[in-house]
Amino acid sequence: MARLFGLIGFPLSHSFSKKFFTEKFQREGIMDCRYELFPIERIDRLPDLLARHPELCGLNVTIPYKEAVIPLLHELDPLAEEAGAVNTIKIEGDKLIGYNTDVYGFRESLYNLIYRLGRGDPGGALVLGTGGAAKAVTTVLWQLEIPFIYVSRREGLPFHSYEKLEKENIAYFNLIINTTPLGMAPNTETCPPIPYEYLTDHNILFDLVYNPEETLFLKRGKIAGCATSNGLEMLYLQAERAWEIWNT
Repeated sequence: MARLFGLIGFPLSHSFSKKFFTEKFQREGIMDCRYELFPIERIDRLPDLLARHPELCGLNVTIPYKEAVIPLLHELDPLAEEAGAVNTIKIEGDKLIGYNTDVYGFRESLYNLIYRLGRGDPGGALVLGTGGAAKAVTTVLWQLEIPFIYVSRREGLPFHSYEKLEKENIAYFNLIINTTPLGMAPNTETCPPIPYEYLTDHNILFDLVYNPEETLFLKRGKIAGCATSNGLEMLYLQAERAWEIWNT
């Protein structure tokens, strides 16, 4: 029986994961594996999915279940526990083990971006959003000792509201990271409501969204002279790390 891998989340119309792994299997001559999308409307349907597909060996997890899936797991890798979010599940018999490869993917992608720009210290960071992807991002920022604040619709520690962002915030926190789905296809006309008029060429905009490759968030940053990067490299890096986990 072929080994089965897949992605859970809802909706999954934005995902490149099946294309990525299908092409990887073809390119590397991996004949005994396949990868499928499993859109589930509620995370409590995961046990039913596992029962229907006993050949499942591993899953990726995307919006909105990176945090909600944790109570259904039997074990957490220390990095996933530190991040408080899971994007990769290894299935060993009846045992579900949670990992976070977003941390690895973001850390390497951020390092590559800063290295390309020749900037040793990005200063502080504004993290737009507070979900599972944001937790992976802030885990990396903690590791790199980059000060940050969360920006959210909510107000009150540890959150800073979009409405209260000022020119000084944009100037001090050079790195601005979008961890929300705003701008993701098909809603490409949306973007995080930051004060774009305050952006300068000192800012670096990183969008975890990769579909489209250039979101409205990045377009507006580029107009202001900002360095920009999307989440495509991060996607590849975290996916390859997931593959390593599934095969060890």
